[in-house]
Amino acid sequence: MSTNEITRAPYLAAFPENLPFWDAAARGELLLPRCAQCNEVHWHPRAHCPFCRSDALRWERASGKARLHTFTILGRSDAAYVLAYVQLHEGPLMLTNVVGVEPSPQALSIGMPLQVEFRQTPQGRSAPVFRPA
Repeated sequence: MSTNEITRAPYLAAFPENLPFWDAAARGELLLPRCAQCNEVHWHPRAHCPFCRSDALRWERASGKARLHTFTILGRSDAAYVLAYVQLHEGPLMLTNVVGVEPSPQALSIGMPLQVEFRQTPQGRSAPVFRPA
């Protein structure tokens, strides 16, 4: 999906400050916003820092490493998936899916190391998901 196509998406029209994130995701890179004022990294992207309210934000490439913070298994046994909060190496929690593992409590453990990868959404964007490292 091109930048022009991304910018026509209703979500991005409403939140244009997220465009760098989606452009990077299309390239297979995970970016996180860092505040130039207080130096805190945060997630979910927004126009102002949630720690100091500064609008002096810059995007930085993240390591892509995370640990499983908590999870739940949703869906039916024949179409189950893992919805999880992962703690990014850089600090913030991110709501995402865990892929590449059997969606069962026996296959997942809190604190397990994960690595980002990108999957295409139904809208045509690339979104971060995590798999066991």
